[in-house]
Amino acid sequence: MQDKAAKEKQADFSLRVKIGENEVEIRGARDEVIKTIDDLPSLIANVNEAFESTKPKTVAKLVVKREMAKEEAVSQKYPKIQSTEKCDEAIIKILESDWGKWRPRTVTELKEALKANEMDFPNRALASALLVLANKGILRRWKTDAGYVYILAEKEAIA
Repeated sequence: MQDKAAKEKQADFSLRVKIGENEVEIRGARDEVIKTIDDLPSLIANVNEAFESTKPKTVAKLVVKREMAKEEAVSQKYPKIQSTEKCDEAIIKILESDWGKWRPRTVTELKEALKANEMDFPNRALASALLVLANKGILRRWKTDAGYVYILAEKEAIA
């Protein structure tokens, strides 16, 4: 009985090798697995070659960025909008841009975006316009750790 259990234990030996995303397991008697390890370099080369045909072909893309002047970098950061003397119109135009739709914006971000478009409204005028637009339901507003944030309210579908 003990001899049979010893043989089963010896037969139940495995070695698992993982290379990248591929994995191979060698299982059998301990002595056979140990002998197979000597052939492991050629086996791995064969396994790699076998898996190579299943890999999707990828293309590397190289992007080279040039360094911009500080003024150019600031103007690139914010959207360009048509100049207006009305603060509320300017806010709506900024928030209608891809930059404004991407995520809710703080008062500071909005002020900087307007300044980049050469529209420098006083802080009180900006805060007042934002509050009025939020109360009218044109903007959504909520408080975060960074302060109040604003984004265009979604228009309801007409049924």
